[in-house]
Amino acid sequence: MVPVLAGGVAMLALAMGVGRFAYTPLLPAMQAATGLGGDGAGVLASLNYLGYFLGAVAVTRVPHGAVRGRVFRLSLAASVLSTAAMGLSDDRTVWAVLRLISGLASAGVFILGIAMVLDALTRAGRESLAAWIYTGIGAGIAGSGLFVGLAEPALGWNGCWLALGAIAGGLAILPWRAVRDHTADAAPVPAPAAAVPAAGAAFSLPLILLTAAYFLEGGGYIVTGTFLVALLKQAPDTAGVGAVAWMVAGLAGMGSGLFWGWLGRRIGPWPALLAAHVAQAAGIVLPLLGGPAAGVLSAALFGGTFIGIVSLSFTLGRQLSAGSAGRVVGTLTAVYGLGQIIGPLPAGMAVAHTGSYTAALTGAAVAVLAAAVLLAAGWVLSRRRTLSPATETVPCRT
Repeated sequence: MVPVLAGGVAMLALAMGVGRFAYTPLLPAMQAATGLGGDGAGVLASLNYLGYFLGAVAVTRVPHGAVRGRVFRLSLAASVLSTAAMGLSDDRTVWAVLRLISGLASAGVFILGIAMVLDALTRAGRESLAAWIYTGIGAGIAGSGLFVGLAEPALGWNGCWLALGAIAGGLAILPWRAVRDHTADAAPVPAPAAAVPAAGAAFSLPLILLTAAYFLEGGGYIVTGTFLVALLKQAPDTAGVGAVAWMVAGLAGMGSGLFWGWLGRRIGPWPALLAAHVAQAAGIVLPLLGGPAAGVLSAALFGGTFIGIVSLSFTLGRQLSAGSAGRVVGTLTAVYGLGQIIGPLPAGMAVAHTGSYTAALTGAAVAVLAAAVLLAAGWVLSRRRTLSPATETVPCRT
């Protein structure tokens, strides 16, 4: 079981921590070397999230068995190659295609890989270890941040992409060998029923509020996730902590799922989610205060909340799903992906037009606080529904 769990951690470190988020610490060097503006940086980020969204939709149609294993390995290879290839060109059209491919690959690794690891844990009766898989995201962010901070002065942005591609290739060996679909030798079976919308399924009002909040969270958190290092390096008093801050974000992210899962069990998922959103909103605007301490604390709050929010939202969504857990998780994934696609676009344009991150960060914090308000309303409605057997539902249309 240890190799499977380690493979799960490694696959998220390479596909999410490196393939997806190494763009953030490398962005300032890419901008300085190529003249890439804030609006162009936002477009590249959004293309990566568009790829993730399209990939998330596509993999729901992948059947269990040998096909799932092959698509997972194809995704691993695509993540490694698209990471390395970023260092081979400074053409923005090429970058756009590569970031889109990276997003598609990260969805294949994340969704299919986690499903196979969870299947293995379930068969072994070790579901309690599932939260450890997500430490790979934080480990990848911290590792890529450390590498860029140390190597970028010598290798440059393009050399860093190539080296990170090689590192990702090394990381891919473990999940390639250990993460398998154990139905691969049997005849392929249709995709799980959860991937197909069930007739008559309905979303309760608390679940609708959770879904709307998750969309806003996707659009808000990703602004910090895209521009944090760039904005810190822009100001003279914080330029020295840009790489360090990204490492702090990764280290905080390693324990995020475990901490917020524990808090959710202690006080309930609604108040835990609400607290995570408020903490994240505070972290988003902290850099506006100026100073290295505010920048590093902002990174800690970003890394320490976003993985926990994902984990808690899925947990709560399943609790509210009324037997349609697969459809609810799919819907949450889709709206989060849309938020991630949309968020960097206005933020990047605001940076390009004003030369400042103030409007972008303020808008992102407002989106996350608006999500917190929706969660508070959902919590109140959920408590009322618990006290009364009567429920109100709205037909689910996704």
